[in-house]
Amino acid sequence: MKIEQQHVVSLTYDLYVKQEDGSEGLAESATQEQPLTFLFGAGQMIPKFEENLSTLSTGDTYDFRIAAAEGYGEFDEEAVANLPKEMFQGADVPQIGEVLPLQDNNGNRFQGQVVSVTEDSVIVDLNHPMAGQELHFKGEILNVRPATPEELSHGHAHGPDGHHSH
Repeated sequence: MKIEQQHVVSLTYDLYVKQEDGSEGLAESATQEQPLTFLFGAGQMIPKFEENLSTLSTGDTYDFRIAAAEGYGEFDEEAVANLPKEMFQGADVPQIGEVLPLQDNNGNRFQGQVVSVTEDSVIVDLNHPMAGQELHFKGEILNVRPATPEELSHGHAHGPDGHHSH
């Protein structure tokens, strides 16, 4: 079956990104045993990822690259925040490398990674961990099926077979 809007797609993928030495390294994977399953066209995936899959069908393999600007965006130097240490009173000061769940004044949730700790503040990088990276995807389309009415009303896939408990 061909991938179309409002269809559930299950696929494998290997995602490669450039390492510090310039070579490509495996960043993450979805396997046949644990595929990525999503509702195509529901805005859950990177738009360019869906665009590259849009002509494929069950059983097809793929190998494509997504430029940083069309993936998780370019690295933004302005997206580094100094959080006052007072924010962490009553809790341990976070360690370098720790990922913090944060929330803005509008209630939007996001994450930031601690890049340094000074005497007065915790410096957090709010960029996506893969910002500035070209994304190289390789994989196979395992299954394509029409979404169930329940999946369409919920706006997400309920697994490869359409069954999922909430």
